[in-house]
Amino acid sequence: MSVFARLVEHLADLLAPLFHASAAAAAIVLFTALVRLLVHPLSRAAARGRRARAALQPRIAALREKHAKDPQRLQRAVLDLHAEEKVSPLSGCLPSLLQLPAFFLLYHLFSSTTIGGETNGLLGHRLFTAPLGGHWTDALADGGAFGPAGLVYLALFAVVAAVATVNYRRARRTLAEQPAPAGAGGEVPGLGAVNRAVPFLSFFTLVTVAVVPLAAALYVVTSTAWSAAEQSLLSR
Repeated sequence: MSVFARLVEHLADLLAPLFHASAAAAAIVLFTALVRLLVHPLSRAAARGRRARAALQPRIAALREKHAKDPQRLQRAVLDLHAEEKVSPLSGCLPSLLQLPAFFLLYHLFSSTTIGGETNGLLGHRLFTAPLGGHWTDALADGGAFGPAGLVYLALFAVVAAVATVNYRRARRTLAEQPAPAGAGGEVPGLGAVNRAVPFLSFFTLVTVAVVPLAAALYVVTSTAWSAAEQSLLSR
């Protein structure tokens, strides 16, 4: 934690001539971008995996028709097909999973009043008027939703909502392009409910931004915006 705190402080010092009082917030955005650059090769691999899974859809549709009355055999057949073609259904999760340590580091760094037995000086940094260690509830209590700090959160919510809408439309389009199951018995158990929920998952980011410290919220907002732009480029 102490090493990570010093890293954020050093980045903030480098950015202070450009961003002044919001230099620590800019350092978090830069740190997020560096993390995303590190996992970008995995994101490219995940994009290739998505294309490979899409190419398997006609064969999966044939399996659904063949095993329409035996859901368990269908599930085994689909898993065997993925193994045969060396396509992992979970490959798209790796970039997100590898970002979790960075997110939790920021979360704990800006939730702790002391670091290494000393006062956490990072809690004094702000994004405009909003403390990086504060929460949306603090902003609501100090000026309301349209107060100085509340407006910072409203701007973040607007960015997250815009990105979530883009992701929602992309997910709906992707699901619509997939062949429909050959009858109710041909669908892998639970898959239909999951597919219906997937387009809405991006909107849960709004809840995350509302409940975590502002520094962690900045990480989430920057990372989700990066993901939306990255997926758009990689899907071309």
